[in-house]
Amino acid sequence: MPKKIVLACSVCGCRNYRTTETNDSKDERLELKKYCPKCQTHTVHRQA
Repeated sequence: MPKKIVLACSVCGCRNYRTTETNDSKDERLELKKYCPKCQTHTVHRQA
């Protein structure tokens, strides 16, 4: 079953995105570059 995760902006900490992670044995945190509406720019979002 996919694991639900939340992505938070690395600049302001706002939790903007939700996604699923299928690989349960992965030890690294997911990092994606996404648009943050609070910062009004593209920033790195990390798994919270």
